[in-house]
Amino acid sequence: MRIIPKLNPPARAAGLLVAAGALFSACSPLPAVLRAAETGRQVAAAPAPLTAVGETVPFEVTARVPARHLRKGVAYELRLRYRYDHGLRDDTLGTVSFVSGDYVFDDEHKGMLVARKAFTLPNTPGRSPGELLARPQVRELKPGGRVLRGPDDVRLARGIADPARRVVREDTALALLPETISNQVSGTRVLPFYFDDGAWFIRSFLGTNVAALEDLIDANQQTQRVLITAGHAPDSLDAHNPALASKRVKMLLYYYKKRVEGFAYRNTVAGIQFDTLAYRRRWDQFLNKVTQSALKPADQDSIIAIINDTRGGYVAKEKALHRLQSFDYVEQYIYPVLRLGTVAVTFTAPPRYDSEVYLLSKKILDKQAEIDALTPEELRYSATLTPLLAEKQRIYEVASAASQTWEAFHNLGVVLLLRSEKEVSPKVVRAYQRRAATNFTLAAHRNPTAELFYHAATAYHRAGDRLEALQNYDYAIKLGGDRALLRKVFADKAALEIEVGQPDEALRTLRFAGPSYQNEMNTALVYVLKGGYDLAEAQYQQALARRPADPAALYGLAVVAARRHNEAQVASRLRQAVAADHRLANQAVEDLEFQDYAQGEAFREALK
Repeated sequence: MRIIPKLNPPARAAGLLVAAGALFSACSPLPAVLRAAETGRQVAAAPAPLTAVGETVPFEVTARVPARHLRKGVAYELRLRYRYDHGLRDDTLGTVSFVSGDYVFDDEHKGMLVARKAFTLPNTPGRSPGELLARPQVRELKPGGRVLRGPDDVRLARGIADPARRVVREDTALALLPETISNQVSGTRVLPFYFDDGAWFIRSFLGTNVAALEDLIDANQQTQRVLITAGHAPDSLDAHNPALASKRVKMLLYYYKKRVEGFAYRNTVAGIQFDTLAYRRRWDQFLNKVTQSALKPADQDSIIAIINDTRGGYVAKEKALHRLQSFDYVEQYIYPVLRLGTVAVTFTAPPRYDSEVYLLSKKILDKQAEIDALTPEELRYSATLTPLLAEKQRIYEVASAASQTWEAFHNLGVVLLLRSEKEVSPKVVRAYQRRAATNFTLAAHRNPTAELFYHAATAYHRAGDRLEALQNYDYAIKLGGDRALLRKVFADKAALEIEVGQPDEALRTLRFAGPSYQNEMNTALVYVLKGGYDLAEAQYQQALARRPADPAALYGLAVVAARRHNEAQVASRLRQAVAADHRLANQAVEDLEFQDYAQGEAFREALK
């Protein structure tokens, strides 16, 4: 039996290089270049550890190799990759090459070349823990040239430090706006009726309000008074019949009374006060429609001048209108709406109870009743009568689509956020949060207040849409409002600025946020990132004074101690933090801030 001696890793690497050299020595310079470059090679990544900035992890790799390795037609390289997910996944990042133009001579180390290159990684939770690896290789620069790789990877960094994960943001609970209605639905309902030119008969086809009038009468609500009015257009077909307006009034009155006699059981014709009014040859309604039309101001002035200044009677003034360039518009869009009659019904209805409101809203959702079966306020109020979030959502969706009011959009946003809190899938949670943010934005643009834009920013912040959140925080601040609200807006904006990698901006924002636990914790975190450890410790102590034995503040003090290389203080603070919240033990084991102490006895004892 042949016994093969077991080599230690350096000996194994050297043995592999020797074997590779034996394979290539006869015909290639690659093994010699690889040996020369690897002898004295230095490579490092900065920052160390790798630190996330918002959604990316930017870093720079610096490599130094002896200049004597240079050989024409051959290049030494370091191929970078990031391995994570328990070694199952690799991200290929690129190459640091010692090709002419990619390196310079090192001024500090004689005989050495230096090459630097910047890289970025996506910042996702699944990429930490992981490790940044470099594999040395040499290759021939000619097309299709051979490549000789080194035997082992060089580990440049382990995992990704993400300060944003230590940001403190205490969410403000967003509550539904209170919905109240009056059970009394009495009032006056006005129904318009339009007539054909020169005619006084009621048009009964779709869209003429005949069905609405019949439904109102058939509802048998106690009716006190009915006011019927009608007029005519200035054109020859209407104006030349002096009795036309009166005929239209009489037709509407006749129709109403016949319907009451045939279908009403609570009302009688004798018990209702009927008032009628016919408008004959009057310009006030005509001028009112002109001023509310899409006609240009100059055209409106021309029409008004004719009515006010033209000599002669009603007919002469109407004929003068025909000479205007804008008369086509008048004839097509203004005259028809003056052939109008109205029926105004004043009634008293019995109280509408919550059960009726809820049942009507169910019918509206199931498309068994028209949307106007309830007022917009009643429809929104019906959402308070069900405990089911899915039903509340459907009601507010219908209400916001029908009325487009800011209250409906706001409450829909709140319900969507509440539903997001019940979900498990991160993808579904973010979808609900983004929909909520969209509805808060719609509400804010209809009722622009600092509070509503803050709610939109909060929803975007939760969903991870950071740029939209920052924009809405800015809108809220610019609109101004209650001092306590604005301080909270500044506080949450600063937290977001830390998350996106803008610590200097966050520090400026925190000046306006006022004293609070959240602000003291985040100020301390910014000072840690900037190397101001004394200031950071003072802020953590203030947070502890506000909340004694707070685990997050104690953990922050342990980080400060680690940055100062005070192992005893690290163990002491971690022991206190873990005693307050044992979940921090697992976090500390994986935290790169403590990687220099993780194997020490004091560190392990502190986590027990």
